[in-house]
Amino acid sequence: MLVLRSRLAAALAARTLAPQVCSSFATGPRQYDGTFYEFRTYYLKPSKMNEFLENTKKNIHLRTAHSELVGYWSVEFGGRMNKVFHIWKYDNFAHRTEVRKALAKDKEWQEQYLIPNLALIDKQESEITYLVPWSKLEEPPKEVHVLWWNESADSRAAGRHQSHEDPRVVAAVRESVHFLESQQNMLLIPTSFSPLK
Repeated sequence: MLVLRSRLAAALAARTLAPQVCSSFATGPRQYDGTFYEFRTYYLKPSKMNEFLENTKKNIHLRTAHSELVGYWSVEFGGRMNKVFHIWKYDNFAHRTEVRKALAKDKEWQEQYLIPNLALIDKQESEITYLVPWSKLEEPPKEVHVLWWNESADSRAAGRHQSHEDPRVVAAVRESVHFLESQQNMLLIPTSFSPLK
């Protein structure tokens, strides 16, 4: 499965904790839309990737008892390796705050998942995102669920080549590129416990 992830980054706040945590803050009119999605990326110690995924698979039910997991993937390529990417849905910021408070009090979650996994993580990133008005989460016609999907990396490359020759696409990119602060492409493989595949 191939995911194209574009970011219009807002302010980026980095804290020097072990593990390091980065978080983008949502600003502007979209923050009043209510429902948002938190993109979380964990950068893992290379020798600990399998251990982390096994522990997550075994204990993910403890986390999903508190809020909705949209999808959970390991990164095949695209930037630094040995990382996982997951998306959580929240009704609003108050909902997220309540979930975080509940997790802090959940001893089973803390002891079985959080504490064992902290030593396996090098860094965490968290971003708040909203669906653009013309998009929605739905199941594609085939058993593949992604943010942007293609049959294969080769079909994606062919589609991008074709779009670069389309004057409408070229014009749209030229008009919007000055809004783009950064862009990242990643090939993601869904975990067995990911709702989206």
